[in-house]
Amino acid sequence: MTASHNNMTHDNNMKQGNTCTSCAAPGANNPHQAPGDTGLHIAIIGSGGAAMAAALKAVERGARVTLIERGTIGGTCVNVGCVPSKIFIRAAHIAHLRQSSPFDGGISAPTSHINRPALLAQQQARVDALRHAKYEGILQGNAAITVLHGTARFHDSHSLLVRLNDGAEQALAFDRCLIATGANAAVPATPGLNETPFWTSTEALVCDAIPTRLAVIGSSVVALELAQAFARLGSQVTVLARHTLAYRDDPAIGEALTAAFRAEGITVLEHTQASQVRYDNDEFVLTTASGALHADKLLVATGRTPNTSALNLSVAGITTTAQGAIQINETMQTNISHIFAAGDCTDQPQFVYVAAAAGTRAAINMTGGEARLDLTAMPAVVFTDPQVATAGESEATAHLKGIDTDSRLLTLDNVPRALANFDTRGFIKLVVEKSSGRLIGVQAVAPDAGELIQTAVLAIRNRMTVQELADQLFPYLTMVEGLKLAAQTFTKDIKQLSCCAG
Repeated sequence: MTASHNNMTHDNNMKQGNTCTSCAAPGANNPHQAPGDTGLHIAIIGSGGAAMAAALKAVERGARVTLIERGTIGGTCVNVGCVPSKIFIRAAHIAHLRQSSPFDGGISAPTSHINRPALLAQQQARVDALRHAKYEGILQGNAAITVLHGTARFHDSHSLLVRLNDGAEQALAFDRCLIATGANAAVPATPGLNETPFWTSTEALVCDAIPTRLAVIGSSVVALELAQAFARLGSQVTVLARHTLAYRDDPAIGEALTAAFRAEGITVLEHTQASQVRYDNDEFVLTTASGALHADKLLVATGRTPNTSALNLSVAGITTTAQGAIQINETMQTNISHIFAAGDCTDQPQFVYVAAAAGTRAAINMTGGEARLDLTAMPAVVFTDPQVATAGESEATAHLKGIDTDSRLLTLDNVPRALANFDTRGFIKLVVEKSSGRLIGVQAVAPDAGELIQTAVLAIRNRMTVQELADQLFPYLTMVEGLKLAAQTFTKDIKQLSCCAG
């Protein structure tokens, strides 16, 4: 210990619920040191997917961890993102099936009633249970992880200042630091918008009533998922898309989703923006080039902004993009060698499984290992109906990299599972490197597309050619068989094949 530090000082710090900063210093003799402790102290800012994965891996490798969380333990995914949204979407899907299905000619649809308070209670109970099981309970049971409830900012490149939620402030020295602060909803600078009680996804997912009329500004993942879910629960939904739906993806994806949405009665206004928003007499009024749009509620879902502005990154010398995302390399290291970052606060894709994988690898690298995150075949799923699932390169991204491609698009009316379901909305598209025939990308719009995409990921990861994929055994009457059929179209006319031709 330092000369000025003694057991009384240490005990007073611990009684006050504070981490003893002298014990946290590199090489300090900590009386609360965990068995197998290497003496390495890692500070982690955040408690979501990246932070938890990093904390557990770092402890496994002998480090001590101080985890700082300013709000609710668990971060975005379990509390206000993935988990509640997928429960909400699933409830809406069940409501939709009870209203109509391809089999209504033989199965009469019952009249359904939406009890939103009961659905919300069910949703939040599952959120609370998962948060406790996967975050709070694990942290409480791990002696090598100290949790501070407060807001952290950098004091310099080797220490943080933590404003605790009880008002106290303490310094925290570290050997390594991981920034895993996530992101929050981006709000466009539309005149009048900030003076209205608009929703982001956070408010929308805990609404206590389904609005009669809902306007949605946005055209990517969150906007699409929630727009369809609210429509299926009874809202008249209008989507304002600045370009087209899913415009960053293969154009066929947006076309398929637009057709599916319009078939369900959702109004899709392409190339449309609100130039002004006002809220009068409990009603939103959006000014657009084609006239005024009136709605009872307004959901703004135009992307997410990294939570980095309050971290005082400049004092530690950490660089960010113009949007505030922390720039990292493939080892999750920032430009400051002993400071790492992972998850939605970085310039990596904003998916919780990417965040968790990055957190794990960051912990390995902070504790002397060497691990990299390869996103070459990263899967992505949009939980609309039909779902959107992608992996690897699209034709456009491949061409930007100078790759000459060949591709095939198989509509689902050629997939036996889709025919048996009487639901042939969508397609499966394969992109191959022309010179080698190697599969480099897959895009799919299909019911349960998210369940087939991992097979595509494995094929891409293992550098399979499209012919090798076509030669594999796939179980008949599964949606994933569509990958085999799509692969066969490179060399055969599948309309001339028998049902389960090998």
